[in-house]
Amino acid sequence: MPARWMKQWMLAAGVYNIVWGVVFGVFPNALFDWAGMARPNYPELWQCIAMIVGVYGVGYAAASVNPYRHWPVILVGFLGKVFGPIGFLQSALTGRMPWKFGTVNIFNDLIWLVPFFLILRGAWRAYLADPGAERADVRDQNGESVDSLSKDQPVLLVFLRHFGCTFCREALADLRVQRSRLEGAGVRIALVHMSPDAEAAEFFARYSLDDVARFSDPGRGLYRRFELRRGDWGQLFGLAVWLRGARAIVADGHGLGALAGDGFQMPGAFLVLDGKIVREFRHETAASRPDYCKLAAV
Repeated sequence: MPARWMKQWMLAAGVYNIVWGVVFGVFPNALFDWAGMARPNYPELWQCIAMIVGVYGVGYAAASVNPYRHWPVILVGFLGKVFGPIGFLQSALTGRMPWKFGTVNIFNDLIWLVPFFLILRGAWRAYLADPGAERADVRDQNGESVDSLSKDQPVLLVFLRHFGCTFCREALADLRVQRSRLEGAGVRIALVHMSPDAEAAEFFARYSLDDVARFSDPGRGLYRRFELRRGDWGQLFGLAVWLRGARAIVADGHGLGALAGDGFQMPGAFLVLDGKIVREFRHETAASRPDYCKLAAV
């Protein structure tokens, strides 16, 4: 939940922008007279800017109800408060505008930068924490739960990224190769994914895995149960991930597909027995590659 101060700052920003827009929309020459600048030939253009500032204020006031939910409005405002002073600085350094006019940037932009940034950072962290994910009792295509599957034999429970991800495809190809060793040692394979079951059955058939237990989990309840969170920028888009991805796509022939599910969801693999985790592999990045036989101690 957003902190109380975040809502207060956004409400204050909304009121300030609305007042600023009204005042300088009615008196478009006031700032130019104060700064000792020539009045514009077309004050209507300045009135249009004042109108835009006032409309931003309405957006900020609306966003104050839940700043995390309305982060796009805050992001647009933050970018404006970054680029506005940069534009003024360039004009002042070239002598096109007096430095006195920069006072406008202090009150319109600079004093809001830190709180806007902190709100955006909080929204991002809340998104990664994902408190709203469903915690439903997810079952496989035969109505079995993870707990019931793991009572008879150990289950290698593999959590996949979305089917368009080259590393998801690489994981399925690895499981196809290692399947005989795993099942020969009494380990059962189960796959968790975020797509509809019919789509998953067709996709897994490409890897001769359509007959293994599969859990369709679009709400990511099982992902949450096993504490698999969304990845950060480095885990998903770091240089090492790009380099490994290029190899998996081109050299290994796994290719890419359309995004289906949460593209930020991190994968993982667990050996489960009697409903309890015996061993686990938590991906440090999306490009991490577990040895499933080693994980299952086969």
